[in-house]
Amino acid sequence: MKAIIFISTNKSGSSREAIKAAEKLGYYTILFTNNEKQLQQRKEYIEVHKMISVNTNNLEEMREEISILLLKGIDIKTIVSFIDPYVHVASILCDEFCHNYNSSVAIKIMEDKEETRKFLKDKAYTPKFLSINPSDVVSTKSLIEQLNLPIIVKSPKSTGSKDVLLARGKAQLEKYIQILRSKNPEETIMLEEYIEGEQCLVEAVIYNKRAHIVGIIEQEITKGKRFIITGYGVLLDVPDNFKKELEEVLHSIITAFEIENGALHLEIRLSKNGWKLIEINPRISGGAMNKMIQAAYGFSLVEETLKIFVGEQPNLTPKHKQHVFTKYIISSQKGILEKVTGKGRASKSPGVVEVYIKPKKGTLIVPPLSMGHRYAYVIATGSSLAEAKMNANTAAAEIEFHLKAYEN
Repeated sequence: MKAIIFISTNKSGSSREAIKAAEKLGYYTILFTNNEKQLQQRKEYIEVHKMISVNTNNLEEMREEISILLLKGIDIKTIVSFIDPYVHVASILCDEFCHNYNSSVAIKIMEDKEETRKFLKDKAYTPKFLSINPSDVVSTKSLIEQLNLPIIVKSPKSTGSKDVLLARGKAQLEKYIQILRSKNPEETIMLEEYIEGEQCLVEAVIYNKRAHIVGIIEQEITKGKRFIITGYGVLLDVPDNFKKELEEVLHSIITAFEIENGALHLEIRLSKNGWKLIEINPRISGGAMNKMIQAAYGFSLVEETLKIFVGEQPNLTPKHKQHVFTKYIISSQKGILEKVTGKGRASKSPGVVEVYIKPKKGTLIVPPLSMGHRYAYVIATGSSLAEAKMNANTAAAEIEFHLKAYEN
């Protein structure tokens, strides 16, 4: 039987939808997981034909499990992951056991923000940046002279905005460097110029060395202790010059990395000096992204991506075009979740495609320090992007998290 191995999944979002897409395409689906909750809730994962408990941080252990599957006669067509930090791990295993249509070298660089910056350092779209090694004696005065305030301070391996901080002054810069040094004493710290401007997310796939922009998504950023993206609007009416400039950046990136096939997304910001690359991730965005693309264009991006991974041609022709906005819900308070109200009213609001509530009763809810602290989302459509946004915001306002005080 033809099979696809997935390394790790979230309970919802693009990674879970990819497994469902593989089943729909007729593949035997195998999930490698070290998530105890998933193993306990095995019956809920009906699209997973075989769930294997394995240490996903141990390559040798996974190699052994793959060898056992091969001995049983299972025809493994590809090994993939839609989850940080397993995209590269999956690609390494795919190199060993399957025909890999991806580039493990490119994925490895992209998963490390510092390596990506160094690799693309001569490109006009790369912001100014510096690296601080663990043994470096830091002069904040010199750093400010080189980059100018405000300065982004981050860990090269951070995901989901967890270790991305904005220092607006000298004292803040010293504090944030110290925080990251204490947290990861053996790791480099990255400093980057702060780019003012509107931010977009570009979802793209590469097939036979040709890059295809699947979606250009406007991002709404909430600035608290971290940069949390709380709104996504799919841009249907993109000006030609705007799209052309983004295509040029994308083409430059895939040429530099020598990518023949694959999927990636760019976070990119329009500054007064043109487009500046915030980061690259070698996979589709997580969360609601696949459902947003499906609502906007009528096809499943994870399904078409899987076709590329098994050597087939994707079909990226839109079945329809519809304005879509997704509103994520965060909490301004800390507490234990007692109940959520308003989901039914939100679902019945005009234009609403989906309402998703993540936490269960008894979950500790906190103000966001990472993208993982977004607790619900509403996807809505409209006759314009402004109407889709209004519909999503109106529905999201119906949802209320009832919390009781949390005692440390």
